[in-house]
Amino acid sequence: MNHTLDVAVLGAGIAGSSLAKSLADRGWETVLIDRQQFPRHKVCGEFLSPESQSMMNTFGLREFVESLQPSLISRARIIFSFGEALEIPLPGIALGVSRYSLDSTLHSAAQSSGVHLQTATTVTSVYPNGRGYTIETKQGEERKLYQVRAAIAAWGANCRSGLPGHNPYTLDQNTYIGVKSHFKGVEMEPVVELYLFDGGYLGISPIEGGLVNIAALLKRKAFRNSDKSILGLINAACSRNPKLYRKMANAVPVPYTQAAVAPVNLNRKPLAWDSIPHVGDATLMIPPLCGDGMSMALRSARLCAPLANSYLCGEISLSRWQHEYTQSIQHEFMGPLQWGRLIQWAFGVPVIPRLLLNAAQLSPRLAYGLVQATRLKESES
Repeated sequence: MNHTLDVAVLGAGIAGSSLAKSLADRGWETVLIDRQQFPRHKVCGEFLSPESQSMMNTFGLREFVESLQPSLISRARIIFSFGEALEIPLPGIALGVSRYSLDSTLHSAAQSSGVHLQTATTVTSVYPNGRGYTIETKQGEERKLYQVRAAIAAWGANCRSGLPGHNPYTLDQNTYIGVKSHFKGVEMEPVVELYLFDGGYLGISPIEGGLVNIAALLKRKAFRNSDKSILGLINAACSRNPKLYRKMANAVPVPYTQAAVAPVNLNRKPLAWDSIPHVGDATLMIPPLCGDGMSMALRSARLCAPLANSYLCGEISLSRWQHEYTQSIQHEFMGPLQWGRLIQWAFGVPVIPRLLLNAAQLSPRLAYGLVQATRLKESES
């Protein structure tokens, strides 16, 4: 492509695909680029919370997602390491659907709106020019330049060195590892379960096809002597919660569904803008135990889309876009993020989970209130 495109969205996950579709629906020539080959498995809870449903409608994605026949989920259950459990009703119906199916379906939706999709393509540099940005990419041995009027980062939490938003990290005892696998042979109700144990937690969500998704967040130090394979880490995690161990007694891993990611830094500061706007996990990551990560990715795309449209129309400047988007991210995300981090910390202090359980049993609305505190509020946009 030698002509100048309107916008490049760099990263084709939940936020990037939704945003690219939204911009193409507004008439802008949009390219969506991702370094991964799709379909692919990704570390994710694979849980679309009730709060995400209105945003799916906003992007015109609801029917695409429902075509995947996701599992319907109405409750959450927290199972503590000392054996007791806490049931929490959800404010609506949640969906359990694999990222293997979901991401490819979102790509099809974006392409149906006119988005140019480039996968297995690595972005090697992004730099401003007089009329926008130049995007350098590499696909195999082929290198390509894209000239675009606007560029948006949706490449997740750990982008390559040299790209906007790159944050060098050091591995320490507080670093987390994320692992996932699909399993069959696990009996599930319409409930998403969260098992707590020393050194992390593990979620079980029913997904399409009668399978379950197992996703765990594990503190590196706590599992340094465990088998380092993905299934080895999952087995080690299961052995730390008796009810989880029994739950998984007849579970059979589905081949080729395993994935891992490291490091997972839950203390990373929110980053709405660094040379270009950021959406999804590139912006911030709420602790996975909150179960609202995909909803937050969708909301960031929903906040960015109208501002990108106004900029491309010439109605606002780049600096105005930056200011308004940064303010919106701070306003909508900081409360849930702070509550999520507080709950993550509390679950890691040995005495607090039992105190929380006792308090929740005395006042059931307390648990529901804590869950709601980590949720995004309904938006008028």
